[in-house]
Amino acid sequence: MSSKRGLQKISNEKYFKMNHRDEEKYERVKKQIQNEKGWYSHLFAYIFFCAAEQLFYAGVFDGGEFTSYIPFWARLITPVLWGIGLLMHWLYVFKKVHYNSFYKKWEERKIQEYMESEEEDSVSNSKK
Repeated sequence: MSSKRGLQKISNEKYFKMNHRDEEKYERVKKQIQNEKGWYSHLFAYIFFCAAEQLFYAGVFDGGEFTSYIPFWARLITPVLWGIGLLMHWLYVFKKVHYNSFYKKWEERKIQEYMESEEEDSVSNSKK
């Protein structure tokens, strides 16, 4: 009977580990899907606003009265700069290129600092 309980305990641990791994995998996949949805929303906004801007520069909305004074190179500023941002977003989402390693290290240092200061405060408060 005890060997049956031992097997049951082992199988429960395996079950727990499998479920825990599945939950972690699910969370990673869910986050990836959210990131991809964010990128496609970003792409849609880029296409819509750049198209509207180019129509504006072409004089579709004002008959060319205002836009005739805007230099040609000004038409390219938004699509090029926003396109660079869109490319960086794509690299982050689909190619897993992360630019924020500096920020993560900084965040970890700050968390550690605050935790140490909280610990010091709690020790000094408990002595009073």
